[in-house]
Amino acid sequence: MTTKRSPLNLKYTLNIAWLYPELMSTYGDRGNITVLSKRCEWRGIKPTIMRINENTDASFIKSADIIFMGGAQDTQQEIVQKDLSGKKGEAIKILIESGTPGLFICGAYQFLGNYYKDAYGTEIPGLGIFDIHTISIPDKPRLIGNIIVKPFQLSALNSPLARLASGGSQLSNYLTGFENHGGRTYLKDPDLAFGKVIKGSGNNGEDETEGIHYKSTIGTYMHGPVLPQNPEIADYLIENALVKKYGKEIKLNPLDDNFATDAKKNILKRQK
Repeated sequence: MTTKRSPLNLKYTLNIAWLYPELMSTYGDRGNITVLSKRCEWRGIKPTIMRINENTDASFIKSADIIFMGGAQDTQQEIVQKDLSGKKGEAIKILIESGTPGLFICGAYQFLGNYYKDAYGTEIPGLGIFDIHTISIPDKPRLIGNIIVKPFQLSALNSPLARLASGGSQLSNYLTGFENHGGRTYLKDPDLAFGKVIKGSGNNGEDETEGIHYKSTIGTYMHGPVLPQNPEIADYLIENALVKKYGKEIKLNPLDDNFATDAKKNILKRQK
């Protein structure tokens, strides 16, 4: 399939809020921003990347059409947790509850839960957007390695992600990524899980759930970065953002994803 790339225009624009790019991008998650931006541009949609850090006024976040935050190590996460405990956290909650699509990875995913209990038993409060909690258990190893996930059918849109979720068991209907986390996350409602773990650990290594899909926002432990391997997720976020902003479903032009598809198939064949 030949990709038809449209010239940029102002008919459709999307503001992509990149939360804490200097602190929360330890595991190559900045690659997700590149994918979101390019997949907009290739379709003639004008993306604006909004870099949100500790010095950004919370009101700036309100104009976001897509929210993204990657993972980090403990020191960086402590800085971000303090900053999110104020007006920025409130602004993010309002956006997600109103249907603004987002992608939150690893430590960012944990921030949106009710609390994180560290290895010393201290409960660190989260934003309470996701009805989850995360526990770090000192005598248990980190959950590290390649992960294969079958996404659940949770999207009302006829998006590539929805079609992938409703597909059969062939390799092309799975998601792939790499996980590296010490915390075990538990969902109060397992039906809100993003998908079922086929290989790997997922949320906690026990119940075969991975991530969460709440309204239009996804929390996940999949690094990789995840969007180059699974462009269906990127298109799901873009489609939902366009629907919310413009009040109608806007069909995205198909792109040539043969390289991503072939790479994912090779990963799946080696891992299954």
